[in-house]
Amino acid sequence: MSKSLIILGNGGHASVLMETLLKQEQGYEIIGFTTPIMEDNVFGLVYLGPDEVIYNYNPEEVNLVLGLGMLGPSSAREKTFKHFKEKGYYFKSIIHPAAIISPSAQLGEGVQIMAGAIVQTGTSIADNTIINTGAIIDHDGQIGANVHIAPGTKISGAVKIGNGTHIGTGTTIIQGIHIGEKCLIGAGSVVVKELHHHAKAYGVPAKEV
Repeated sequence: MSKSLIILGNGGHASVLMETLLKQEQGYEIIGFTTPIMEDNVFGLVYLGPDEVIYNYNPEEVNLVLGLGMLGPSSAREKTFKHFKEKGYYFKSIIHPAAIISPSAQLGEGVQIMAGAIVQTGTSIADNTIINTGAIIDHDGQIGANVHIAPGTKISGAVKIGNGTHIGTGTTIIQGIHIGEKCLIGAGSVVVKELHHHAKAYGVPAKEV
């Protein structure tokens, strides 16, 4: 029997995760969700209180699901993940049944892969990263921790993306490109050259700003 689950958050991204979990064949119980202020939940899940109520549950008995989205580098999502990891809690990875994941892909803790995403052969995805709806990662990609690959992004083979980077909706990255840590790539960009740490870039082709 799998551990019971607590979902952190109740916004748009959390709702996608909740619906994904509820549609899957369950070997677990969703205890409820946490938010700073009490909110209704369209799926009928129980409001538990602010995140601090998680301390009432033994890390050996529950796993967490991080429902906070990510709009850019150094987000609350990364800080929340690190905080509860330090307290001994484990984050469950969520894979939508409509995603296609190569058997040789390596996924870290708390990775979330949404509907229609494709992750090809030899790709590695580190902890707490979101591969959002319809994103494509081709062979031998190396995706760091706390990264957000937004919907509709297309990443060619052997691309490396550093920790904490946000790749905007509909971005295209050509083969073999290296993107540094905590970069922000604007929606619809086409990345054709290397970007160093903390770069902000957008456009076709993408240029640093």
